Amino acid sequence: MTLFPSRFVAVNVAGFSVHWYGLMYLTAFLLAFVLLPRIQHDRRLDLTKDQWASLLSAAVIGVIVGGRLGYVLFYAPHMLTADLLEVFRVWHGGMSSHGGFIGVAVALLFAMRPYKGSILAIADVAVVPIAIGLALGRFGNFINQELYGTVTQLPWGMEIPGVEGLRHPLPLYGMAKDLFIATICYYHLHVVLHARKGRTLALFLISYGILRFLLEYVRYQQYAGTDLLGVSLTRGQVLSVPIVLVGLYVWRRVGRM
Repeated sequence: MTLFPSRFVAVNVAGFSVHWYGLMYLTAFLLAFVLLPRIQHDRRLDLTKDQWASLLSAAVIGVIVGGRLGYVLFYAPHMLTADLLEVFRVWHGGMSSHGGFIGVAVALLFAMRPYKGSILAIADVAVVPIAIGLALGRFGNFINQELYGTVTQLPWGMEIPGVEGLRHPLPLYGMAKDLFIATICYYHLHVVLHARKGRTLALFLISYGILRFLLEYVRYQQYAGTDLLGVSLTRGQVLSVPIVLVGLYVWRRVGRM
């Protein structure tokens, strides 16, 4: 067994490598399994641990499949023609948080069919561990020293191997963003007890989309941007706009229910 053989790998056992990013995913789902039964009562839910485990299993599949397919479709469509098998080699890296959003949403909607009357309540509860999981993913990016920011003269600028100049520690900004979102969602869930079901979900979507949009301004861009109505946007900003719009729609929709 070899500990920390590279900045991407946490441990190597008998030729099998456990990557930091995968370890962060595992930690996120274990935390969710512990946290969800404890906070579900804020939305008057009473699911068993087996029921939460079933939903989390669907979420695991959704985030991996959606995250990988999102990366391929949004950032690396050449894989579909150059080397189709590379699409399935997730251990080579390349996941999209926006794709993960879609994958988790589809997987959970399918898995929550037996709980039709509680879908919004379950979603309200789920966004807290989801935000924490996103923060852990950014910590994995920090360890890997990837997804770094633009050049900066600020005292907390990071040196990235093989990259010129000090860079904004974008993964740390992302961690702060996601933990802030987890905090405000938990506060809304736990304190605003008479809030309509779905409002915590909407708060998560709106805050994530806006803050992710803003962070794109200090992210080093590897991919071409897009002009939208005369405004130059990064690919991440374009993908963040629908998240905000869906959040606003959910907020308004549940207010009429």
